[in-house]
Amino acid sequence: MVSDAPEEQRPESPGEARARAAIEASGVEHVIVRHGPARSLAEAAAARGVAPSSLIKTMVVRRGEGDYLFVLVPGDRTISWPKLRALLGVSRLSMPDAATALDVTGFERGTITPFGATHAWPVVADERVHGVVSIGAGGHGVGIRLDGAALTTALAAQVADVTEPEA
Repeated sequence: MVSDAPEEQRPESPGEARARAAIEASGVEHVIVRHGPARSLAEAAAARGVAPSSLIKTMVVRRGEGDYLFVLVPGDRTISWPKLRALLGVSRLSMPDAATALDVTGFERGTITPFGATHAWPVVADERVHGVVSIGAGGHGVGIRLDGAALTTALAAQVADVTEPEA
């Protein structure tokens, strides 16, 4: 299901098309919400009809050479590196630069989503991803609103406490 604001008539980008096709193929009930530019997390959350804590950021994390994963982080939280390292049983993790993130996901920063990524990296979701949430949809100013439990199930995500409040 797609919800388009009348003022938002730009064509769907290739990334958005991949994300839409992937979420539709998953069979998960969802709404695609298009909105104009957002200057803050709170503005984006309001435009998508969710609380800031329910706007889910998809972070790409490098585990090793050619080995990445997606981490789903509630909007009001940040990755807890000690918790994530302990969960994954590794001593070192890092965030790739923007060019590498694009190369390994097919999405530029700010649009990254596991849905339609060019590689099916493993997904870790913070345990606070529940209720109605919104995740990126492969383009700027567009999100997928869906149930958090359905999201983690559709992505076969490992669910754990891997975040801490934003400082």
